[in-house]
Amino acid sequence: MPSRTGEAEWKGDLIGGGGEVSFGSGAFRGAYSFKSRFEDESGSAGTNPEELIAAAHAACYSMALSNGLASGGHTANRVHTVATVHLVKSDAGFGISGIDLRCEAEVPGIDAEAFQREAEGAKANCPVSKALAAVEITLEATLL
Repeated sequence: MPSRTGEAEWKGDLIGGGGEVSFGSGAFRGAYSFKSRFEDESGSAGTNPEELIAAAHAACYSMALSNGLASGGHTANRVHTVATVHLVKSDAGFGISGIDLRCEAEVPGIDAEAFQREAEGAKANCPVSKALAAVEITLEATLL
């Protein structure tokens, strides 16, 4: 199996500095800063590690669910997942407190119970979920 890479460079101090992050494949390159990571204001250009984790988790989960459904004889027309990564500050510093997965799927011919079983299985078994198992991962899966 292939290994994947990502790169980041930071210049300056935490609050006034800035950085750039990129995927090894060249598919993405973007800026990140203190504001894009720790502040919640519009117009704050750039990405942040938590947003990248959320995108990776949503992509992995969607693929895992699609695979599980197809393996059970139900090819999905569409699986759309939004992952929300919660960054919190405590006395111990900053940390990720949890991840919420919200998924909607169009799957012809499957009943709700079988869909929920596949949805929970994908949450437990997608490689990114396994890597992030140190935090609580919740799932809201809706069959359309």
